[in-house]
Amino acid sequence: MPRKIKIVGVPLDLGQGRRGVDMGPSAVRVAGLNARLRELGCEVEDAGNIPVTIAEMKPAGDPKAKYLTQVAETCRKHAIWMESILRGGFLPIVLGGDHSIAIGTVAGVASFYRKKKKKVGLLWIDAHADINTPETSPSGNIHGMPLACCLGLGSVELSRICGFAPKVAASNVALVGVRDLDPGEKRTLKELGVHVATMRDIDERGMRAVMHDAIKVVSQGTTGFCVSFDMDSVDPSFAPGVGTPVPGGISYREAHLAMEMVADTGHMISLELVEVNPVIDSQNQTANLGVELALSALGKKIL
Repeated sequence: MPRKIKIVGVPLDLGQGRRGVDMGPSAVRVAGLNARLRELGCEVEDAGNIPVTIAEMKPAGDPKAKYLTQVAETCRKHAIWMESILRGGFLPIVLGGDHSIAIGTVAGVASFYRKKKKKVGLLWIDAHADINTPETSPSGNIHGMPLACCLGLGSVELSRICGFAPKVAASNVALVGVRDLDPGEKRTLKELGVHVATMRDIDERGMRAVMHDAIKVVSQGTTGFCVSFDMDSVDPSFAPGVGTPVPGGISYREAHLAMEMVADTGHMISLELVEVNPVIDSQNQTANLGVELALSALGKKIL
């Protein structure tokens, strides 16, 4: 795995209704991410946080895509940062913020490699599919739409950041840990043929088999793959401080196995941890777990 790491925080919480995930980057830093990465032998630089608009500054706007203008502005800036980080030879680690920031993360990574005529894959570990559009979303919250935007669907202000769409091919996207889907999302996933491993798949087949298949999907014909890890993919008993908790999630060891298998490939080209909400956490438990998972994704082993 790359040993040069650059950390960037995107403290955006406009993409969802529950406040607090804007403090996620600070919580993960307080949990010792930078120091723990250095202990692993990585060269670490912290780029700080991208400036974002807070909810008190602007009206929500269109109820079908709340704070669309502000989210798009943040994601455009974030995509530029991502390209710059990759040009510098660093592996980006992105700290959220709600999951809408993935629009900027994936746009920047895909744009960087597109200029090299290379494709990227996308491993999406989440309790939710996040593949709603303004037409299908029950809430209008953009944190339920980022995967759709990465696949070229939804609002053009988001789907065409960096000037092209889609950012990734549906055939190179794999979802793992899904257990809470809206009706419109189920239709879209089936229409696009996206590879989805639900919690039932993990229960029946085990995380090793599920991740083996997911890694094969995101690696087929790509130069590498982005990892977007929503902390709500983990069961709330292990990760209580998340934006949208859903019971029945991935266990502590299953989450680590997934990240250890990512590290084994040597092909992760970006990592983001999103939806850490210290306001509803217990003694920073969720951020601490996020740090541990990042270390596993970068090659930390038991023996």
